[in-house]
Amino acid sequence: MDLEAILGTALRSAVGPQAAVYALLAIGLNVHYGYTGLLNFGQVGFMLVGAYGLGISVATWGLSLWAGIVVGLIAGVLLALLLGAPTLRLRADYFAITTIAVAEVLRLVFRSSPATPITGGPFGLQSIANEFYALNPLTRGIRLGPFTYSVNVSWSLIVTWALVLLATILVTLLVRSPWGRVLRSIREDEDAARALGKNVFSYKMQSLVLGGVLGSVGGIMFAIAGSTVNADAFRPQITFFAYAILILGGAATRIGPIVGAIIFWFLFSGVQGLVRDAQGADLLPGVLSGANAVGASALILMGTALVLLVVFRPQGIFGDLRELKLDA
Repeated sequence: MDLEAILGTALRSAVGPQAAVYALLAIGLNVHYGYTGLLNFGQVGFMLVGAYGLGISVATWGLSLWAGIVVGLIAGVLLALLLGAPTLRLRADYFAITTIAVAEVLRLVFRSSPATPITGGPFGLQSIANEFYALNPLTRGIRLGPFTYSVNVSWSLIVTWALVLLATILVTLLVRSPWGRVLRSIREDEDAARALGKNVFSYKMQSLVLGGVLGSVGGIMFAIAGSTVNADAFRPQITFFAYAILILGGAATRIGPIVGAIIFWFLFSGVQGLVRDAQGADLLPGVLSGANAVGASALILMGTALVLLVVFRPQGIFGDLRELKLDA
């Protein structure tokens, strides 16, 4: 096995645009779960509406990229309002079930045949980021150590990580404010916050909107990075990848989602490379052979690692175990 090549690919993925997109998703989840105690299992739904808001605006309606970004952000706000209004008063487990169901229903609706004239149906939408790459000021790709990104990937990488930095600063400032202290009080004891005269429902809604918009930003950049939108890319496991990133880095921490995203994609890409090389060298048993073996094996190993993490260090790398005590 070529361990040097595997390591290089893992490092490339760890700091690539996809890792930055998942960092944005995890930052949004950090607002929901880490600071407010909302068990949102449908973060991928916000990612989907952000991506399709951009894709439909550009590819179907013929609007500009900037109009598409605004539509994607508005779609994230509307989804949060429509989702939160009837569900935020539910118990935490019912809220979790509702959010994952809504995200999956949205995916199936967007990929359905009747939606094809607008969303492209199962084929999705293509060529939606030409205007973004036309703004690229770079003349050559970024070189990081032994590997180089193409010009367009480098531009996407810079913009997406810049958005991660801005989102981190924004969330940090908000959670240090009186508004953020109310969110923490709701997470720890909702009844006590209500007894102090705080409108718990309103604060939860604000948190849901903020985290959902950050998820929509992640979806927008995901669509731009691939210059395409396809509903099959927004499956429920995306949300659980984001939770794994958040738990790995540490919930209710500033840099947890960023470090978690880097480590997660380094490990995930590295494991895929190891399994692929082992499969090519006939080192794996027959049950792990076949076209889907690489992805399935990587998921099994990463899932096992996540279980061990939750058992032995549930607070993650930078987290505090007390932050995990939710009033749920």
